[in-house]
Amino acid sequence: MSPRLERMVRRTQADARIPALSVAVHQADRPLWTCQVGESDGETPLGAGSMFRVGSVTKTVTATLVMQCRDDGLLDLDDPIGKHLDVPAHRGLTVRGLLSHTAGLQREPYGDMWDSLKAPDIDQLLADLANAERVVTGPPRYHYSTLSFAVLGHLVSELRGAPWADVLAERILRPLGMTGTSLEPGPHAVTGYLVDAHSDLARPEPPIELGAIGPASGLWSTAGDMARWAAFLADPETVDPSGTVLAASTLDEMRWPMSVPDQTVWRAGFGLGVMVVPQENRAMHLGHYGAMPGFWACVLGQRGGIDTPAGLGCAVLGSSGTAASVLGLAHRLLPAVVAEAPAPIPVWRPGPAAPEPYRSVLGRWWGEGFEYVFSWRGGRLIARGADDPADRPPAVFAPLPGTPDVLRTTSGREAGELLRLTRDPSGTVTRLHWATYRFTRAQETFDGVSFSAPCFEGEPS
Repeated sequence: MSPRLERMVRRTQADARIPALSVAVHQADRPLWTCQVGESDGETPLGAGSMFRVGSVTKTVTATLVMQCRDDGLLDLDDPIGKHLDVPAHRGLTVRGLLSHTAGLQREPYGDMWDSLKAPDIDQLLADLANAERVVTGPPRYHYSTLSFAVLGHLVSELRGAPWADVLAERILRPLGMTGTSLEPGPHAVTGYLVDAHSDLARPEPPIELGAIGPASGLWSTAGDMARWAAFLADPETVDPSGTVLAASTLDEMRWPMSVPDQTVWRAGFGLGVMVVPQENRAMHLGHYGAMPGFWACVLGQRGGIDTPAGLGCAVLGSSGTAASVLGLAHRLLPAVVAEAPAPIPVWRPGPAAPEPYRSVLGRWWGEGFEYVFSWRGGRLIARGADDPADRPPAVFAPLPGTPDVLRTTSGREAGELLRLTRDPSGTVTRLHWATYRFTRAQETFDGVSFSAPCFEGEPS
């Protein structure tokens, strides 16, 4: 990796006045890249094993544990939490709503934890649900809630019959080799600071034990572990090809945006526990931000887009409670890595012709007044709008078993809908019906009049 990336890290540390900054970039085809700037306590050098609090990045881990429970048949996402937990209030809130920040629960646990710096234990957390507000009611809409993820962490513990931290170690940390991640700070923990706005004084923030809030915000980790975690969230097919931690299809489900913080300016959204930040060229940054007293963290992987290499993840961890600049640095580092180390361009090679039953489908068709092009690519029938931008994914079709003239749209436009082929006596496909809309070789009105037909008296010529 070039000195340019290191310079970006050093510039952020200096400009944002971050006592300790640790950065890592994960890629599947090369060694982990790391960069540390500053010291832990003014004199202890940083290393790859330096641990930082990562705050709400922990929510992505808890969300993954919940989805494991779903995949194992222990719950349904639309289950009310009261089905699995004995809670005094809010029993009807669903697991899906808690995961997507659409359940409406207040942001933090009941009380003034951030004044007292005393977090509730699990018994108090659940008892205090009787006092916690559902601050957003009515139709589901975004409202960020740490309390929701604390409850989800206890849900995982109840369903697995073990403490949340033990489930985490067994089902995520050990399989992914994340040896530097824990609820405990460890001997290489970095001190967190509040940096004075008007001088160079950095005052240590007091430590806080998070108790039952741990599944929402409690993890300590290294930049290397977090970069690997970000790569897993974005590209599980590469980082966890056997699906030991979670099936790639389940990660797809988690990454689908379900709520947005800003209704009018769509810059970021939330899936099931995962932040989704759209980028240029149809790329996505996926992961989470995290803040705790004395710390900021940004853990993001990149998926999609042009030239994104396999298993790309980035973690930026800083030891200042005002170091929100770590967020921008992570978003800048990912495209910089792509520019320096893009994915290899596969060689195109000729392949077989389309199977005979689909050869007469290929070419241009018209539906609803618009032109589409059907092609055979990579052993699949696909379709694109004639005016679609080149980076828009095509619709992809697969025939239903035993019925080659009825195909299911497996991805892209009209995913899930049927494509039906109509043939003339010679076997040539003369008409398509896609999502029930008629497609013909020439542009036609909805009542079947071709634009090449002669005009009749009274029609505009």
